[in-house]
Amino acid sequence: MLFGVHAGLQYTSTDEIQALWRRIEALDFSWISVWDHFYAADVTDPESGYECLEGLTAHAALAMATSRVRCGSLVYCAGYRHPAVMAKSIATIDNFSGGRVTLGLGAGWHQGEFDAYGIPFPAAPVRLRQLEEQLQCIRALLTEEVVDFDGEFYQLRAARCLPKPKQARLPIWVGGHGEKVTLKLVARYADGWNVPFVSPETFRHKVGVLESHCATADRDPSLITKSLNLALAWDEADLVAQFGNMIEFLRGSVLTGSTQQVVDLIGDYADAGAEQINVAMRAPFDVDGLERFAAEVLPQFYRTR
Repeated sequence: MLFGVHAGLQYTSTDEIQALWRRIEALDFSWISVWDHFYAADVTDPESGYECLEGLTAHAALAMATSRVRCGSLVYCAGYRHPAVMAKSIATIDNFSGGRVTLGLGAGWHQGEFDAYGIPFPAAPVRLRQLEEQLQCIRALLTEEVVDFDGEFYQLRAARCLPKPKQARLPIWVGGHGEKVTLKLVARYADGWNVPFVSPETFRHKVGVLESHCATADRDPSLITKSLNLALAWDEADLVAQFGNMIEFLRGSVLTGSTQQVVDLIGDYADAGAEQINVAMRAPFDVDGLERFAAEVLPQFYRTR
């Protein structure tokens, strides 16, 4: 089991988020990830949730502010950038990081951002077809010398992406929980899969669906890292401070209670197939709570699981 932190970019400053990244790296975590939003991700606050740092730029800053942790993204929205631009950017960031980048991609969901910025927001099946083409284009650009692609949404003509990433195979993850299409894309194209805020029972079911798609695709499911994001709140007040009106949506997937209760819940997720758990944090960041998690939970888990 690996542990990371998924730190939201809303309602924070560049100084604050960089200090948080450095503190996380100093603790016993192996991963830090950014998200890809133009506005705050709390859709229950549409009138005031406009303050949010941009994800791709923050990803580069994360790579430069750290030296050990894997630098992930959960997840870049396929509709926001052309796949060739995404491939070029992520290869560059990987070189700056010394080969520590993981690229996460998803179909996108925050329609308010699309509408405000004049980006088309087609129906979910169309967005998922866009995502599939992005996965194909980006993988090819990161690994092949010259790429030709003629798809429904994207066309590449003798396209090159140089320099290549520092890593021989830069991991590409897919985020989402849709069982008919998203998990099928994970089985066909992804090195990893991430889903946020689900119970152990739901996660176990999703893993089973993914394994079924892997069997159809003749893919070994053990080659796909299975991860999820979970809120950490040692008490109700901290949960409300970080997640506001979203707390009812999070019920059943919050690391809360006593230290042993948190350890036991992580064990339930591990038994359900989780290989990586990311603590999802939002400003105001509870650094003290994260330090308690690192000091009390991680050592117990590593020792007993």
